[in-house]
Amino acid sequence: MLKLEHFFNKFADLIGTLTAFTMVLMILNVFYDVITRYLFRTNSIAMQEMEWHLFSVIILLGMAYTLKEDGHVRVDIIYDRLSDKKKAIINMFGSIVFILPIAILVGLSSIGNAQDAYMSMEQSGNPGGLPYRWIVKALIPLAFLMLIITTIGFFIKNLNVYNGLHSNDEKGVTL
Repeated sequence: MLKLEHFFNKFADLIGTLTAFTMVLMILNVFYDVITRYLFRTNSIAMQEMEWHLFSVIILLGMAYTLKEDGHVRVDIIYDRLSDKKKAIINMFGSIVFILPIAILVGLSSIGNAQDAYMSMEQSGNPGGLPYRWIVKALIPLAFLMLIITTIGFFIKNLNVYNGLHSNDEKGVTL
């Protein structure tokens, strides 16, 4: 089970690296936009739209990596005082009852929207805006698939914690 957890952690780490790279691109994009707007008194609709496209990518990809890092918001008043085994039970329960059903529902229901956007080659309605808006819409079901995969890894990690293979405070397994 530890090797399986390691595989899922590597997958999530790859998503995290891609998200971090996208964050750097967004920072450069915003920097460019600010410089051109305030120093050169010009702007680009396409670059402004790219900001929210990149932000969408960061949020969509980041949710899977954040789960792997156990970084989602929760009420820790009671949770922090629990033993590792009880925390693992709560995390496994939450994965099965809350995360997986929502991820499957959103992932499946967004496929049609992504297909429609692709078939119509949806693009920005703004003059000078970005073409290929369907790429961002296609990322929605893909991101929720990645969330499902990392949820399985998160469940396995907590199963390993429950079985006493390592503590809940550890971020992952090093082999």
